[in-house]
Amino acid sequence: MSLRFSSTLVAASVNFKSSKNLNSNGSRNFRFSVRSCVSESHHAHKLVLEVKERLAKDCTSLPLGKYGRDDEDMILWFLKDRRFSVDEAIGKLTKAIKWRHEFKVDELSEDSIKAATDTGKAYVHGFLDVKGRPVVIVAPAKHIPGLLDPIEDEKLCVFLLEKALSKLPAGQHKILGIFDLRGFGSQNADLKFLTFLFDVFYYYYPSRLDEVLFVDAPFIFQPIWQFTKPLVKQYASLVKFCSAETVRKEYFTEETLPSNFRS
Repeated sequence: MSLRFSSTLVAASVNFKSSKNLNSNGSRNFRFSVRSCVSESHHAHKLVLEVKERLAKDCTSLPLGKYGRDDEDMILWFLKDRRFSVDEAIGKLTKAIKWRHEFKVDELSEDSIKAATDTGKAYVHGFLDVKGRPVVIVAPAKHIPGLLDPIEDEKLCVFLLEKALSKLPAGQHKILGIFDLRGFGSQNADLKFLTFLFDVFYYYYPSRLDEVLFVDAPFIFQPIWQFTKPLVKQYASLVKFCSAETVRKEYFTEETLPSNFRS
């Protein structure tokens, strides 16, 4: 996959510097400085190639192609996640690529997750939110641990993430997760699945979550969150506790509001 630096890194980091002086016709002069961003883009490209070469040399068993060891866009994303540490990015990439291959992510389909989908406990919303983010909505009250083989829930999770990411509009790179906790009870708690969920977002889809809403969380959810919060570390900062009314007023328009949040 070719690297799109001209439309991502460069465009995102161009600095616009406005002078305070007016020119002869009274309009402001603007100077556009791109030297620093071109330098940053060149440096990032060199690091991508370094990762790519090391993976080709040391990890020949990893697959090629999209989401493989030569996918430059994927390499760049993991470099960004690891703050451009080559060694850390390689470690995470190797783990993620192996997992995708073993989990058979590319083989997941609507038919393969039908049993889990039919529960209605999670889906990708048909519209973006007001910030242009794809939305995954989860209804934990509809999750009954043990009702399905745990792998079915894991497949549903990964399939929905892939689907949401496929809906990313140009310039957007992250998604919104909404956990509708109305009706949640102790019978819905599933720490094993939560562990899988954390692994998915930390190791396999790093930095893809922009925000997570916990909607109308009942009292019984609080100790569960206090237990899991240290496990997610910095990702806990993405969580916002809010009401269904907040979801209606701040995250969607009347036309795009999910049906389960309509009054």
